[in-house]
Amino acid sequence: MARVTAAGLPPVKAPWIVGRPALLEHAAADYLNELARQRPWTRARAEDLLDSLEAYLGEPAPLLAYTRLTGEAWLRTLPEQERTEAADLLSDFRAYLRDWGWLDHARPVNQPD
Repeated sequence: MARVTAAGLPPVKAPWIVGRPALLEHAAADYLNELARQRPWTRARAEDLLDSLEAYLGEPAPLLAYTRLTGEAWLRTLPEQERTEAADLLSDFRAYLRDWGWLDHARPVNQPD
């Protein structure tokens, strides 16, 4: 889903939240905007599923509350017929978070003690 530059790397895009913990709702809104640009017919369903994930994690959920394990636990709470669609969404969302720097921003390293 990420745009690619001539060098073959995604462009650098820092999340707009600076100095505060990144929230899942902010990353989801950014993702949904990109999704609406690329596949607008899927946005409403993706928004419903991401809202359900956030409610499961506890609103307002910090972005770091969403991990592969919490995503899998959430999937198990869904009706069987929704799990494949939701798993595909989580895979796409996680790739977006990685490609666009949300996960790097949420896990700062080398901060002074």
